[in-house]
Amino acid sequence: MDKKKALLFRILAGFLGGSLLGLGLSKWCSAGTISRIMPFVEPFGDILVSMLKMVVYPIILFSLIYGAASIPLKKSGRVGGFVMLWYFATSLFATVFGVALAWIMNPKVGGAEKLASDYMEGAQKITSSEATNSFGDFVVGIFQNPFAALAEGQFLPIIVFAIAFGLAARAIIDASGEHAAPVRAMITAVDGAQQAMFKLIDWVMLYFPIGVFALSLANFAQNGTLLFGPYLRIALCVIVGVAAMMFVIYPLAILLFCRENPLKAFRKIRPAMLTAFVTRSSAATLPVSFKSMDDLGVSRSLSSFSLPMGATVNMDGVCVHLPVFVILAANIFGYDLTFAQISMLCLSIMFASVGAGGIPGGSVFLLFMVLEGMGLQPDQVSLIVALALGINPILDMFETSCNVTGDNVCTYIVAKKNGMVDEKGAAE
Repeated sequence: MDKKKALLFRILAGFLGGSLLGLGLSKWCSAGTISRIMPFVEPFGDILVSMLKMVVYPIILFSLIYGAASIPLKKSGRVGGFVMLWYFATSLFATVFGVALAWIMNPKVGGAEKLASDYMEGAQKITSSEATNSFGDFVVGIFQNPFAALAEGQFLPIIVFAIAFGLAARAIIDASGEHAAPVRAMITAVDGAQQAMFKLIDWVMLYFPIGVFALSLANFAQNGTLLFGPYLRIALCVIVGVAAMMFVIYPLAILLFCRENPLKAFRKIRPAMLTAFVTRSSAATLPVSFKSMDDLGVSRSLSSFSLPMGATVNMDGVCVHLPVFVILAANIFGYDLTFAQISMLCLSIMFASVGAGGIPGGSVFLLFMVLEGMGLQPDQVSLIVALALGINPILDMFETSCNVTGDNVCTYIVAKKNGMVDEKGAAE
């Protein structure tokens, strides 16, 4: 067994072992006992997430600069446009699909007020603080000091600066003036920094089985039984929708656009899918996604651009997830949504998903925007957000795995269509 397969086996073993032990604890131990055990388990999972966050911010910066600067401006516009078109199309499809699925399955929770009571305080905090930023604040916040953005972990400003900087460097290189040589040397140095980051990722991967075991144990010990309670229909709606995107729509896309067996790509993407599932973070999964694309022979110049962009703007799982709670709100409060309202709902969810960010539970912060657009009162919004908080830790695992799978599939398809796959390297 080679090293990559051995590592994947250990990660899967860690996930299965942690999940089964966590489900056992949730079934046989009291909440008090679990709360006393978790402080000894959660730090090992937190270490993995912290390690991934340690490498993800510099790798986003270096990768996007290198990616934007590596492709001639004329070609980068075409390839970049293809990437963004794919992200837009899949997000729109996921949104319409999510609304249709929620409408058909008709999620409803009896005794909503009782279920939400434990989470109401947190919901009110969200709707009164993080969720009150205007669209203007959002746009202005994109353009800020990149060093401050790195320090604060704000992805969009980092992405905007890195792409702009890389394109500026490429423009100087293409002009072949007196500054072309030093700028080309600078980009080579950025590539060197990127390679060092990938070596660091290799070292972080060695800790993965331990971190995955701890994260899985904590997630399922604290939330595993929720799936068998009154949240069942909500959970089924989201999980069915996400599973359809991951195992039907994305494979069909590879089959149609690449004319090849999708299992080939999915075997390489599996580590990223699993990492996204247990970490609940598209951003934290980026290092693993880069490795998956390398294993498929995808040009680093493309993956360096496409994957960080996807981790921020491509949220297909969010687009499936949010409509479930919108339809739930309509059921609870007796709102009869018209076709026009549903159409606007689809558009608002699709554009709101861009702001979800690649962080755990990011979709919860978007609910207020969509629900307020329906005309709900603040206390009604708080109720739905509270219900979402109760089950979000579980649903977010599926949602994030869908997001990351979409990012990887998009990158692979674009690479295949533009001759940016090294088939020999992939075979090796």
